[in-house]
Amino acid sequence: MVAKQYTGSPEDADLRRADSLAREIFSDVANKWALLIIEALGERTLRFSELRDEVEGISHKMLTQNLRMLERYGLVERKVYPTVPPRVEYTLTEPGRGLRATVDAMCGWTHQYLGHIETARRRFDA
Repeated sequence: MVAKQYTGSPEDADLRRADSLAREIFSDVANKWALLIIEALGERTLRFSELRDEVEGISHKMLTQNLRMLERYGLVERKVYPTVPPRVEYTLTEPGRGLRATVDAMCGWTHQYLGHIETARRRFDA
């Protein structure tokens, strides 16, 4: 797979275009594990095992893949300490904290409309 490169053209930022860089980023970042990792990190710095404990149900493999992706996009900073065994910590970067504001809003929306959505689901499934 060839990674798309930002050229500065309006097409790069158009989420409606299948070949846009913005859609590639949106597709990668807007998955449940990435959003839960961002929410878990919040204003904190956490080690891998602490993150795995915070994001219930995530496998070691999925946490690793999502942390690498978030680091690649500059949303998470990974710091390795030269100890035995190595200590690795993760922190949100400035863009990551900016995305966290959106994630927090989505969490608030979920809490606000949870009852409504559950009622609609029961009605639909009946």
